[in-house]
Amino acid sequence: MTVTAAREAVLMQAADQLQTARRTQTPIESLPDALRPNSEAEAFAIQDIMAVAYGRTGGWKIGAAGADGVPFFAPMPAAWMGDNGCLFRGLNHRLLGVEAEIAFRLAHPLPPRTPAYTRDELIAAIGSCHPVIEVLESAFIDPQAVSRPEMLADLQMHGGFVAGPAVPQWREIDWAQEPVTLTIDGAVRYEAVGTAPAGPDLIRLLLFLANEGAERTGGLHEGDWITTGSWSGLNWASPGAEAIAHFKHAGRVTLVFAPVPH
Repeated sequence: MTVTAAREAVLMQAADQLQTARRTQTPIESLPDALRPNSEAEAFAIQDIMAVAYGRTGGWKIGAAGADGVPFFAPMPAAWMGDNGCLFRGLNHRLLGVEAEIAFRLAHPLPPRTPAYTRDELIAAIGSCHPVIEVLESAFIDPQAVSRPEMLADLQMHGGFVAGPAVPQWREIDWAQEPVTLTIDGAVRYEAVGTAPAGPDLIRLLLFLANEGAERTGGLHEGDWITTGSWSGLNWASPGAEAIAHFKHAGRVTLVFAPVPH
């Protein structure tokens, strides 16, 4: 679906409202009816407008509703990425949602091209695989109460990204049998096996991004991070809390949220 020029002007206003709500920590209940995206295409257009304001894109979050679901993706600003064990602080962090995920980092670019990239070519472009925690934030008071296009427009609730050490021999991991545990301040919040939401074939998501997604992304770049969806569902932390995601074979990653200043 193509977004018309007239509609694009409206979507720019929607992007401005979402950015203002995030930046000032004054969340909104929902977008006004006139500014609300009516489709995934409009939601993605809002994402792309917002991403420009946040500077360089450091990668992409991609997921799907099940093993046969059509993937959907959003840009991740490089400015919101931190190192393993880092402290997350500042006005951009209000909700403090966390998810345990698996991400890949590209060692070689994948510019748009015809014919489509093959699975072998995609795997050859991957430099490393990592356990990650995605931080979830939103412009909305309750991001789980708004329409799906609104949630997607709001960068799919993206608010930050931390990667753990690279995983040796990641190609040998059976993702369908991989255990994961998410703890927050020492309390286990989630523990399960093989819970990748798009199914155990994580590479299909990267293939979609490199091929079908290329018109929107402009191609993938060396150093891009691609995270592949929550294994743990959305869990809420508190100021000052430490979150740890631990995969049996894919390793461990942690972050700490700054306490409330006195």
